[in-house]
Amino acid sequence: MRLVFFGTPELALPSLRAVAERYDVRAVVCQPDKPQGRRRELRPPPVKAWALEHDIPVVQPSELNDGAFEAWLREQAPDVCPLAAYGRILKQGILEVPPHGFINVHPSLLPKYRGASPIQTAILEGETVTGVSIMRLDAGMDTGDIVLQREMAIAPDDTAGTLTEKLAGLGAELLVEALDLIASGKAVLFPQDDSRATTTRPFEKADGRIDWTQPAEHIHNLVRAMNPWPVAHCLLEGEVCRIHKTEVLDEPAEAEPGVVVRVEKDRVVVAAGEGCLAILVFQAPG
Repeated sequence: MRLVFFGTPELALPSLRAVAERYDVRAVVCQPDKPQGRRRELRPPPVKAWALEHDIPVVQPSELNDGAFEAWLREQAPDVCPLAAYGRILKQGILEVPPHGFINVHPSLLPKYRGASPIQTAILEGETVTGVSIMRLDAGMDTGDIVLQREMAIAPDDTAGTLTEKLAGLGAELLVEALDLIASGKAVLFPQDDSRATTTRPFEKADGRIDWTQPAEHIHNLVRAMNPWPVAHCLLEGEVCRIHKTEVLDEPAEAEPGVVVRVEKDRVVVAAGEGCLAILVFQAPG
C-alpha cells in the first residue's frame, strides 16, 4: 500500500518508524517549524527531522483549506493515510482522498476521553486502565469507527510523560496491525457508542495550580497529570513553587489544608483537604 503519514511531535515518531519499516511511505505531512526555547529559534518537528534523515519527503502546509494541499495529496495517490498527533483538523474533502481513509492513533479507549488531552485527563481522573484506539477519521472530533483497541494499565507512579511514551509504543504496534488488516481486506470496523462518550480539553498553565482543600489523592493525580507540562505549582511566600513528584500518605490531616505538617530528610509533608501529601521533588522559587 502507498501511504502518506500525518504527524508532528515526539508522540508520533514510534508510529512513523513502525509504518516506514513495513510500508511505502511516499511523504510525511507535519506542522510548520515553530520557535522553541528561550531564544525562540525555529526548530523542526521531531517527525520532520526523522523523515528527512531517512530520505522521506516532508510537506508542512500552513493552509489546508485552499485546495492546493488537497490537490497535492491526490497526486500522491495514497491508499491510506495513517495519522498520529498531527494537531490540525482536516476537512471532509481531504479525508475522502485515500480509498481507505485516514487511520488515526488515539491514546484512549474511545469513546472515552475524546479530544485534546486524553492522557493527562485519564491520570487526573485517577484511572488505572487506559489504552489506544485505532480509528478511521470522520468530520467529528474522534468520533469515527474503530478498527482496533487495546488496553494498557496505568502504573501508580505514571506521569503524563511516562504514560505518553508507553502509549506511543503501543499505538505504533496497533497501527501496523490495523494497516495489515486493511491491506488484506480483513478489517472490520465498528461504530462508537456516543452515549458513553466523554471529551477532554487542552490544559493551560493555570490548570497546574494546586488547591490544597482538595483530597490528597486528587492533588497527587494532578501532579502526575501535569508532569512534564505545565507542572503542578503552588505559592510559597508569594512565589511559585513547582512540584514534580508526590506521595499520598496513610495518615489523617491534623492541620489546615496547605499547612506544612513536618519536614523530613527526603520529603515535605503538607495537609490536604483529606489526608496528607508528601512532596518528594519540587523546585523552590528562584
